[in-house]
Amino acid sequence: MILLYRYVFYQFLRNISMLMASFITIYLLIDFFEKIDNFLEKGKSMALVFKFFLLNVPFIVEQMGPVCILLAGVVTLGILNHSNELIALKAGGVPLKKITAPILVSGVLFTLLFLAMSQFILPKTIAETNRIWNKEVKGRVPLGIYRNGRYYYRGQEGFYSFARPSPKSNNFLFFSFTSWDDKYKLSTHIASKEAYWADETWTLKHGQVQRAVTETDFSTDLFTSKVFQFKEKPEDFFVPEYQSLELSLLDLYKATQRQKSDDETNLAWANFYGRISYTLLGLPLLFLGLPLLLIVYRKWGRDLSLAVPTSCGMAFGCWGIWGTLQSLAKAGYMNPLFAAISIHLLMGFFGFILLLREDS
Repeated sequence: MILLYRYVFYQFLRNISMLMASFITIYLLIDFFEKIDNFLEKGKSMALVFKFFLLNVPFIVEQMGPVCILLAGVVTLGILNHSNELIALKAGGVPLKKITAPILVSGVLFTLLFLAMSQFILPKTIAETNRIWNKEVKGRVPLGIYRNGRYYYRGQEGFYSFARPSPKSNNFLFFSFTSWDDKYKLSTHIASKEAYWADETWTLKHGQVQRAVTETDFSTDLFTSKVFQFKEKPEDFFVPEYQSLELSLLDLYKATQRQKSDDETNLAWANFYGRISYTLLGLPLLFLGLPLLLIVYRKWGRDLSLAVPTSCGMAFGCWGIWGTLQSLAKAGYMNPLFAAISIHLLMGFFGFILLLREDS
């Protein structure tokens, strides 16, 4: 049995290595042709170009890890089935659970490897690629910083702080603006639960405005919706696209302990659970993909030719559901832990049931 486990593990290792190498090559080729002109226009050396794309590899691995685990497992079992080795093993009395056990264990090991990379390697490589692309190539210096789930930015007339679920959206959460007078004493503090930028205007909702009356007294005005004319626009709040990935898993956890409000704490937990749940997504996909391969072969007489595109479709569908759940969690409509594990539990449960049925 140990010989069987070694053989299946070797097949899985070979397949995931080829898949990962293929995805990395395709991604780098597309990214290279999109960005090489920017490097050449700035007169950057090929050594810097090589360094930039080499440091992008951990990010690609992190993004493609779950689908590579799924496809490696499906291809490994599919090859065993296609070469009739699976039939021979089952005819020899080896149950399906023992045949698939090394595939599932391999998936767990690679998932742990991806989690370790997300903790120790990815933050450093993302920080360096952000610096190369934004400062040396684009000539842009980040005017804001990202700490503990919030963005901070010093404007012309005051200091901004907010959470931004999507850098591509002009919707902000837990928005605040603080200004000081010439003697550096607090003069105005504006805080709101939501903020929107549309038609060259800032609209804040569900907040309050505090203004200094004396050195010790402040007036407070509550509002449901109010328009403000801040000097800065959303595009002024430049923060690198992947700067949140510069935080390790431990940093994300520490951020959950530093928030001052329930809403900010909820957002911090959503970021922490979301990062981990994405990396773990490969395991339930693998649990569901293995029996799906056998079902496809039994019904249509095809294994890899139909199972691989079906698995890819399943992976993208799960990604969509996962992304929707994360958005709901960050907006406060769903518990972050439930949003992180629900899709995993659902797919894992159905995959486990289907594997038992195929083994009977």
